[in-house]
Amino acid sequence: MKLSEPRIPAIHEDDWNEAQADALKNQKMRGNVQNIFRTMANHEKLAKRWLVFASHILSKSSLPERDREILILRVGWLADSEYEWAQHIVIGKAAGLSDEELEAIKAGAPNDAWSEHERYIIQAADELHTEVFISDETWAGLEKTYNTQQLMDLVFTCGQYRMLAGGLNSFGVQLDDDLVGF
Repeated sequence: MKLSEPRIPAIHEDDWNEAQADALKNQKMRGNVQNIFRTMANHEKLAKRWLVFASHILSKSSLPERDREILILRVGWLADSEYEWAQHIVIGKAAGLSDEELEAIKAGAPNDAWSEHERYIIQAADELHTEVFISDETWAGLEKTYNTQQLMDLVFTCGQYRMLAGGLNSFGVQLDDDLVGF
């Protein structure tokens, strides 16, 4: 973790006011409200609007779950976001990623663990991270398997999780008890 203590406290759901409870209802994961949502309770108007977009990216996107999780994990790794990485290790495993593949995400695209399609996914995440642009070569590779909506969802998935990593790292959101970091 970049910070050993939160800069913005995670408010326990028992202490939420009505607006916080309304904005963050139904945010239990694995039986608990996670620290990300408890931290977002500090700004319930932002949380309510952010959740609409985040919900699209996480559960309504046109990307296959496995592809989405490869992207998110690569973005989390590149952004040095231990919280994002830890949450999506759990989600990535549920989406079918193996322990070997999770480890390979750290190394990036040039790895025998990945298909050509998956290498392009990882390369796109890398390019968006460093250049804020997907190269023509990577775009053409992605177009072999993705339609326009999927290409758009890929870009916005990387953007959402890069933005979130900045918040998680800067706010000092601490790992939940059921998560394991880097």
